[in-house]
Amino acid sequence: MYSFTMFRAWRLRATATFGRLSRRHRTVALATTGALALGAAVWALNPPEDRRRPHRGAPAVQEGTGPGPTHTPDSATGFGLAPTTRAPRPSPTAPPAANHCQVGLKLVPSCGVLWGVAPGAHTPERGPAALAAFERRTGRVQDLYHGYHRGQHEMFPTPAELAIARGPRVLFLNWKPTGASWARIARGHRPTDDYLDRLSRHLRAHHRAQMFFTVHHEPEDDVRPRRGSGYTARDYAAMYRHVINRLRARGVDNLVTVLVHMAYPRLTSMHWFGDLYPGDDVVDWIGFDAYAYSTPGYGYGDFAELVNRRSTRTGWPGFYTWASIRHPEKPLMVAEWGVWHSKANASHQAALFRSVAAQISRFPKIKALVYFDTPSDQRGRDSRVERTTIGLDAFRDLGNHPAFTVRLTS
Repeated sequence: MYSFTMFRAWRLRATATFGRLSRRHRTVALATTGALALGAAVWALNPPEDRRRPHRGAPAVQEGTGPGPTHTPDSATGFGLAPTTRAPRPSPTAPPAANHCQVGLKLVPSCGVLWGVAPGAHTPERGPAALAAFERRTGRVQDLYHGYHRGQHEMFPTPAELAIARGPRVLFLNWKPTGASWARIARGHRPTDDYLDRLSRHLRAHHRAQMFFTVHHEPEDDVRPRRGSGYTARDYAAMYRHVINRLRARGVDNLVTVLVHMAYPRLTSMHWFGDLYPGDDVVDWIGFDAYAYSTPGYGYGDFAELVNRRSTRTGWPGFYTWASIRHPEKPLMVAEWGVWHSKANASHQAALFRSVAAQISRFPKIKALVYFDTPSDQRGRDSRVERTTIGLDAFRDLGNHPAFTVRLTS
């Protein structure tokens, strides 16, 4: 009670003092506070050498193990079995296996799979603070940071993203243009072209390392197939080509381009789906977003189901199968993946994480996995890896699996 009373008195004095400040001094005070907050997050991401070893962090929410999936468990993966909770153990900053895999041209690893995250998605905390917290919880530094940008105003990488890249980490930046249709941008929309020219100067001046880049991910959800809509699949392909070619023509040569699909069989089975492809010369990687559900029905299963979800109704063979046949020379990235938590089947998330380690070798074209970590998406679904203790333990184990040991620097 004493400490609370002292804090309340201090807050009242601080509020009164702030109220007497001039508008200019108030602005300075707020800016200083914001700079200190950003600095603290950046320091957490790039600490002195004696702080590089992340700790286990706050305990996860424990909801009980509950029953696993109702189908027969896979004896190799343990999928479907309710796991036991293990005692905490030291947390390495990188997987402990021999690190002979490394990235090369176009960021393709010589072996292994890049490991990344879009931290704090759909929250104000996304960015350095969310990434630092995620790395503390999961016990390792991420290879990839997935950030999102929208519109023709902000320059990226931002100062915060540049600090993240010094981890070292590879940036994966996702840009969605606004203010004009795909067709209009493809024909040369002046405000967009001016923005791309400014962006090219910014990139050349501030970030010359290789980075992943995509334009308007998951276009399937925005296609309007009517001719003249400005948003046909072919309009998207032309817009994508225009953006990449304009940046390249202005000296930006470090972008590793990713075409990111929404791996939803109803949309990938559409007659226009193939028209989205802008061409081999402007696409370095094929990406796709896929999510797993923790209740029986659509999207319920193991890692193999997640990355190669089929449709008997439409004859869709699964995204991994389709991409391997259609783009045999392109590496694949699971650009967003996650497991939606369910209180009715709380152990499913951990079971799916365990299935990744057991099954990833069956999908050798997958060269990057980027988790989408959010407490609530547009529909209120929760994919946080710490949602249960057993889920967090399984994810920590997965991140330290030898398959996800790739050296980013030579």
